[in-house]
Amino acid sequence: MKKAYLFVLLVAAIAMTGCRQSTRVSSPDKTIELSFCLHDQVPYYSVIKDGRQVLGTSRMGFDDHKYTMVSLRSSSKNESWETTWGEERIIKNNYRELQVTLRDEQNELMVVRFRVFNDGIGFRYEFPGEGGSFEICNENTEYCFTDDPEVWTIPWRTPYYEGLWEKSPMTALRDTLCSPVTIEYSNGSYAFLHEAALDDWAAQNFYVADGAEPSVFPVLGTYLTPWSTGVSVYGERGKTKSSWRMLILADNITELAASRLMLNLNEPCKIEDTSWIQPMKFIGIWWAIHLDHYSWCYRLLDEKGNVIGLAPKHGATTENMKRYIDFAAGHGFGGVLAEGWNEGWDGDWTSNLASFTTPTPDFDIEYLSRYAKEHGVQIIGHHETGGNIQNYEQQLDSALSYYDRLGIHNVKTGYVHAKLEGKEWHKSQYGVRHMNHVIRTAAANHVCIDNHECVMPTGLCRTYPNLMTGEGVRGQEWDAWSTDGGSPAQHLCVLPFTRCMAGPVDFTPGTFDFSNPIHPETRVHSTLARQLALFVTVYSPLQMASDMPESYMQHPEAFRFIEQVPCDWEQSHVLDAKIGEYVITARQDRHSSDWYLGAITNEQEREVSVDLSFLDKNKNYTAEIYRDDSQTDWQQNPYKIVIEKRTLTASDTLTLTLKAAGGAAVRFTEL
Repeated sequence: MKKAYLFVLLVAAIAMTGCRQSTRVSSPDKTIELSFCLHDQVPYYSVIKDGRQVLGTSRMGFDDHKYTMVSLRSSSKNESWETTWGEERIIKNNYRELQVTLRDEQNELMVVRFRVFNDGIGFRYEFPGEGGSFEICNENTEYCFTDDPEVWTIPWRTPYYEGLWEKSPMTALRDTLCSPVTIEYSNGSYAFLHEAALDDWAAQNFYVADGAEPSVFPVLGTYLTPWSTGVSVYGERGKTKSSWRMLILADNITELAASRLMLNLNEPCKIEDTSWIQPMKFIGIWWAIHLDHYSWCYRLLDEKGNVIGLAPKHGATTENMKRYIDFAAGHGFGGVLAEGWNEGWDGDWTSNLASFTTPTPDFDIEYLSRYAKEHGVQIIGHHETGGNIQNYEQQLDSALSYYDRLGIHNVKTGYVHAKLEGKEWHKSQYGVRHMNHVIRTAAANHVCIDNHECVMPTGLCRTYPNLMTGEGVRGQEWDAWSTDGGSPAQHLCVLPFTRCMAGPVDFTPGTFDFSNPIHPETRVHSTLARQLALFVTVYSPLQMASDMPESYMQHPEAFRFIEQVPCDWEQSHVLDAKIGEYVITARQDRHSSDWYLGAITNEQEREVSVDLSFLDKNKNYTAEIYRDDSQTDWQQNPYKIVIEKRTLTASDTLTLTLKAAGGAAVRFTEL
């Protein structure tokens, strides 16, 4: 998949001969300028920000096609729209558009649609016509950088994206990379390279082209995740569109985190009545299974698959679920997740054909649905496919209508297998089609999706807000069983600017018991105060508190913050951060005037000063502060926490000491 590019020679050649039929479009504030041209029947583009060349002349198109110009058309939009849920209620959408229509040597049309915003660019390929199928093997889109920035990446074959993001100079990269890629420039500015509105297309990946030595500008090429046939995209003229290729450009890290470019590149909401889509916090019979207190399986099987008895620790039972529902109702949680409730988990469940409408004999789902409703709590459903998606799709309509009838409006889906049906990548067009089919079918049945082992999010939650959250991350479950000892504290100081930039993430914060008798070498790298702060620094509108009820009752004063913190926001701001080192985030509750603040650090202790000017300047606030104590130590004394109240205003500065792997959480309430 590597190609040789003599980038410097190419730029020189184009400069000498001139780009024929060139045009340009700028952002509304004129800070970003995108240029497009054809040279030797090959399309190219380049990008300038504030007079600095960000992307040099970069190739576009597919396979070996040659193109001629047909037409150019310009337009613009300046609007604001309201989110169904999100980090912000109102989002501004302001861009200028250039539509370029090209014709290839087979007399087929291709449209390249560019949009230039004040915070970056997006472009997509469209294939107009009246039917007719086509195939794409290679996408030629390049990103020709004009220096050697540092980048945060994970390799493209990382299972389910569940890896630790690492930083490297771009020219030192050798592996093919997952999208997204976060870029740090030496002047303190940032970029974020990803895709938006991935629907009937293959997820993109990136590679550094051969020939990109330290003395040569680096070139990132695009590698589309292929089908097992070797084809990347099967398309139909008049219907198929690529996902948007997008590049956020920010002068600093707070601007990077504030960009909503990806959401703006997605279509408006297609669900007319969204009243059934409700953000909530939930708990679940989940963490205890990872710690081997319970099991997913109901039966025990021998090596030949014969039933030899009942599993002694089946977790999803009627009695256990009632206990969790009672706890949820008493502490303000909207739902309870039960994994292993249905038939098909026994033995090697990844090869079984699970039933998504048949509960195990010890799980009375009809009774529990009524019981949960009586207590103001919802059951969070669970559909683990084991990658057997043909089995799942055959049951999909009946399974989701079954949930709708029971009043279950949220389901966690799963695809725990390296490849779907044993042969197709999750992020191939095959996987993308399936997961988006699930989202649309769920919407028709009033069911929201928490998608695990998913395709990397691309902002489709704007169009289908029942796609509420997903995994695609090395989440907190790794801290229960990972043989490397658990994720380092740095990991959660990286995620807000890498994975979390792509969309809501079901990381499952809120662990209160750091002991691990099953895997004593593995644990959560955190203090108790840091676990509270994660409910602010890591965003999800379906926010799961990971631990067991009995763990929370060991620290009821600290647990009060989890009871109070919302997961739907009026506005959000990263106040200060350095990727991999620390993050300070403030968010305002969408349904009250309260503000919440979370601050976390990596393995290094640090003191941070927080400017409180985000608060209303005309009001006083009671700040309820949960912070590390001077004696807190994440390894030896992680539970030591100070809880205090202070009166503060927007003119104040709050100084916090964050211990190693520690943090602080604050609730601001108007006096």
